[in-house]
Amino acid sequence: MKKILVLAFTIFSAPYLFAQTSTEVSRDASGHKILKGFIDQKQLASDTAFGWYAQNLKSFTPNSDVVKNYASNKDSVNIIVFGGTWCGDTQSLLPKFYATAEAAGIPANHVTLIGVDESKKTLFNLTEAFAVTNVPTFIVLKNGKEIGRVVEYGKTGMPEKEVGEIISKSVIKSTAKSKAK
Repeated sequence: MKKILVLAFTIFSAPYLFAQTSTEVSRDASGHKILKGFIDQKQLASDTAFGWYAQNLKSFTPNSDVVKNYASNKDSVNIIVFGGTWCGDTQSLLPKFYATAEAAGIPANHVTLIGVDESKKTLFNLTEAFAVTNVPTFIVLKNGKEIGRVVEYGKTGMPEKEVGEIISKSVIKSTAKSKAK
């Protein structure tokens, strides 16, 4: 448990501790920009190299039931997202996830985005530490411990909904534990 808490603390504090070296920028064979390491969502939204971000938000409206699930435990969960700025699945799903999280009021410092290269490697060996093999991967943490994850499109093809279900189930488990005491 202590090891998990230390790892979670490192993940969420690393962008601040390593501000100068927390992101590596490269280009693929076509000249597209690839970010590896800790990425700020605002950077994706404002950098013209990532026009896909705004484009994939245009026709998306967060589902109100999903937003309620996110909001149900927004202050006690953290979400780590592994994604590739080069990856079509990440380009499609990440803007929708962020729109849903923002609509639910999840604090920005409760979401950490980690960019991977085309080999699905990142700085600080984080893909290995979290056993990430496909992107995007959404990992929900509560009290520094993983309570669930959704890989790519998940089981239903609606990963933002599945993330919301993980978050809302953690409320049910917490309530059941406090009633048992």
